Amino acid sequence: MLVLRRALLSVTDKTGIVDLAQGLARHGVEILSTGGTAKVLEAAGVKVRALADFTGSPEMLDGRVKTLHPRVHGGLLARRDLASHQAEMNTHGLEPIDLVAVNLYDFSGALEKQLSFEATVEEIDIGGPSMLRSAAKNHAGVLPLVDPADYARVLEVLDAGGDLDAPFRRALAHKVFAHTARYDGMVAGWLEGQLEGADRSFPEVIGRSYQRVQPLRYGENPHQNAAFYRDLGAKTGLAAAEILQGKELSYNNLLDLDAAMGLAVDLAVTQTGATAVYIKHNNPCGVATSTDLSTAIKRARDADPVSAFGAVIALTQPIDEAAAIALTEAFVEAVIAPGVDEAAQRVFAAKKNVRVLRLADPAAWQLPPAGQIELRKVRGGALAQSHDGGPPFLDEVKKARVVTRRAPTAAEWSALGYAWAVAKHVRSNAIVFAAPDRTLAVGAGQMSRVDSVKICRLKAGEVLRGAAVASDAFFPFRDGVDQLAEAGATAIIQPGGSIRDEEVIAAADGHGVAMVFTGVRHFRH
Repeated sequence: MLVLRRALLSVTDKTGIVDLAQGLARHGVEILSTGGTAKVLEAAGVKVRALADFTGSPEMLDGRVKTLHPRVHGGLLARRDLASHQAEMNTHGLEPIDLVAVNLYDFSGALEKQLSFEATVEEIDIGGPSMLRSAAKNHAGVLPLVDPADYARVLEVLDAGGDLDAPFRRALAHKVFAHTARYDGMVAGWLEGQLEGADRSFPEVIGRSYQRVQPLRYGENPHQNAAFYRDLGAKTGLAAAEILQGKELSYNNLLDLDAAMGLAVDLAVTQTGATAVYIKHNNPCGVATSTDLSTAIKRARDADPVSAFGAVIALTQPIDEAAAIALTEAFVEAVIAPGVDEAAQRVFAAKKNVRVLRLADPAAWQLPPAGQIELRKVRGGALAQSHDGGPPFLDEVKKARVVTRRAPTAAEWSALGYAWAVAKHVRSNAIVFAAPDRTLAVGAGQMSRVDSVKICRLKAGEVLRGAAVASDAFFPFRDGVDQLAEAGATAIIQPGGSIRDEEVIAAADGHGVAMVFTGVRHFRH
């Protein structure tokens, strides 16, 4: 049974530390502390023994040497079950330290402040990780606490006269080593970026850490296990969303919510007004923008009402009562928006299974930072690439080169821009028919671009007459353009670059269709 006689408390994050110290003191535990933590505890009336008094050594080198002392690490690392260790402790006058509560310097906060190199180096914690690792290695006799969320459990057990048993201590030790590994990875990543000639886009070693948010009922299919993790480097995102109501989010819900938000963010940059994005199986099935959110919802749904059944939706403006009524006119799986007012929540309350998420942080609805790396797992490794984002796609349409005899009209240019923004988020081979403020049909995920065109024609028919079309990659043959013209398309935007571009351009000219080349491809596998 673990015996607590002495605890060392030295934390950057002071959350819960006073309650922990007071609770330990109630059970006769001597409190050792340093610096700011000691001041906070003393101000709360906790009797504190200064660590310098315990070690008999003052802080040195501007505080760089404070806890790196044999009386600290001897007290942490000595095995309680070995007589030889106990004898050595008596010989050298060492006293056991049975609990360590330490959390580290806020290195990520220092990076956000963009301090000088020298100032950032000073924010690298040495003593904290050393104490934690010593305590965690010797968790058979020492309680290592790095997470304030664990303080209450310790006090509950002590107050109940119970045992802080081996499985609990082992779990705390695991948490310590995971925490220090993340910390070291963050420091190493920063230092690599400071090396002369370093490839800042793709470092030699990518160390990313994720914290489990929650287990999921299952993965893509019921026989697959799954869990949702939060990127520890992220300040916002789906994990930060507030779930207002509805069934538990599934693996597929989360994938679709992420896809919906990605397209919503791009359109928020390119369009004015409110945008509604309907996603089904990770592909947009209907997208619309309007001055009125409820109108945008209805137009997005009407683009493909069959596919919109059971869709996941992202909205770029807060949901009011009218928008909530429009959303619930047909079955939807989940909806995410920057806000949901009280009247809208009352509407949703009648549809208890609909998952409603509010993500109020404006940063979540902005383009990701330039140079952000995406990782994709493959067997035995991973693929890394820069995010296909940032504002370049805005310029892609503005700088597109007219290659046909007829240039697009002003209305066609607007529709081409809308189609191009959506096509970037459609699985290849992607074809998107659009008006200036909405999609009319989406053909996604086909092995042949012609088949994607045929799907659009099958879904929308005569609605496509007069539409603009975006293709995520070039047309390898003229048959795709022939199909588009037969469907009623009047303007096409595509990357160009096929060995048969001249044939494709001739086909467009033959049909009187305007066509522009961007020179940029947006495949999405």
